[in-house]
Amino acid sequence: MLALQATPTPFMRHEYLAALHESGSAVPGTGWRPRFVTVERDGRMAGACALYLKDHSYGEYVFDWAWADAYRRHGLAYYPKLLAAVPFTPVPGTRLLAEDETARDALARALIELASDSGVSSLHLLFPDEGDRAALERAGWLLREGVQFHWAQDASAPCPDFATLLSRMQREKRKKIQQERRRVSDAGVHFEVHAGAAIDESLWDFFHHCYTLTYEAHHSTPYLTRDFFRRVARTMPEHWVLFVAHRGGQRIGASLVAVDGERKVAWGRYWGATEYVPCLHFEACYYQPLAWCLTNGYQRFEGGAQGEHKMARGLMPVRTSSAHWLSHPRFSAAVADFLASESAGIGRYVDELRDRSPFKDEPAA
Repeated sequence: MLALQATPTPFMRHEYLAALHESGSAVPGTGWRPRFVTVERDGRMAGACALYLKDHSYGEYVFDWAWADAYRRHGLAYYPKLLAAVPFTPVPGTRLLAEDETARDALARALIELASDSGVSSLHLLFPDEGDRAALERAGWLLREGVQFHWAQDASAPCPDFATLLSRMQREKRKKIQQERRRVSDAGVHFEVHAGAAIDESLWDFFHHCYTLTYEAHHSTPYLTRDFFRRVARTMPEHWVLFVAHRGGQRIGASLVAVDGERKVAWGRYWGATEYVPCLHFEACYYQPLAWCLTNGYQRFEGGAQGEHKMARGLMPVRTSSAHWLSHPRFSAAVADFLASESAGIGRYVDELRDRSPFKDEPAA
């Protein structure tokens, strides 16, 4: 699958998707029923798409609960629906795996034909790259915009380290970060970084414990099983970096970052702590990974879904997108009107955020 990704990420690799399925994380019992679609040319696969039949909207990070409620109030069933996405993973990248534009267009049309023939209420594709977005628009999908917060290296004047990054920020933002980091160090916390195969079984066990504590704190259930992490640790170890917080000789917190060492991109994924330390979340999830990225020559760090607070830590707003098809003509027209209005609002929102840039001179997007 990696060869068919125009914008490669580790999350569309077979090993990652297989781990989700085989570990019991994304399976029919949790509401994810695989319906993968392929396009063949001359007896060989020319394209593919990871598609799921779903009876809920959890684990998606593009919210359509209001649409589902509108269907319910009109006596219509919104679920099941079809979803093309990486389960639990709000990372932009290729969703229509295709060897060329012709195959990509064929996939975009085939998905609509499948949805129409299946009698589902709707079809959704989340976090596509630009090539996918163009193909989806040509096929008649409705496009929706969102916002995430990413750090990108300034190509015209690269930052060699975290101190230089701080020096380019406005005084009050720089001072706030320094104060937050000082609170963590004054609390006696230090970090150790483990990458790839150096993340042993005991570290994965501790990380998963922290991961489950985060969900418990929000009165929720973790999406990913311990077996999922065991599988990706075995099949794709080169894509993981673990930041572990220590105090008094004990591990007290951890954050897991996914990486692509070839393309120098990192993605913040999961975190948790066994005890509360002020500002530990910011240190574990932003400052430690950013410092590591700068030291190791990485060009981009994506902070995950939502979170204006990330701007104050050096991550800037970036537009993301999703695509949608609804079978009901009147609901489709109503959603199209809504998305046009929402898109204009997103544009104003991003402009306003950039006006509040934490940097003295805003780096290139």
